[in-house]
Amino acid sequence: AFAKEFGKTEEAKEFLKVLPHQYYEENNLHGLLIEQIRDYDKCLKELERFLPHIDNWATCDLLALHMMKKHRDIREIYRWMESDKPYIIRFGISMLMRHYLDEGFKPEYPEKVATIRSEEYYVNMMRAWYFATALAKQYEKILPFLEEQRMDIWTHNKTIQKSIESYRITQEQKDHLRTLRIKK
Repeated sequence: AFAKEFGKTEEAKEFLKVLPHQYYEENNLHGLLIEQIRDYDKCLKELERFLPHIDNWATCDLLALHMMKKHRDIREIYRWMESDKPYIIRFGISMLMRHYLDEGFKPEYPEKVATIRSEEYYVNMMRAWYFATALAKQYEKILPFLEEQRMDIWTHNKTIQKSIESYRITQEQKDHLRTLRIKK
């Protein structure tokens, strides 16, 4: 509520110019102000300035950028996923998860997520979250990633765990997913 009210002020424009911020709440506010920018190019420019300063999963995940659904520029998402910064990678995967699992879904998208290799917990957790959500929306197209063991063991098993905890996966699907766990 504060971000919506504050976003209408001149001070908000000045606040967006200041990076890095000192406090977690300032970063969250910054992200919420970027969300309010309606001009796509300006929004992307502000986002690019801000992304390198994200240092936690919560700030990263609050950025939904609903305009990505309308503009459908997969090149931007791929570029973020190819970053060397863990929270930029996580952001790219989250954009793919939020905006490309329904209409416009292509098999190349989960393929791209499956090829990401990282030692970063928050990157791999987002990969597992992506695949668990993808199973809920595109089960038959995503199942081979697990049946063929196309991910690292941790992400593979975490995907199954998150899927089994989901209300969007049927009991029959959960039973099958349990058989796909990899023993370490």
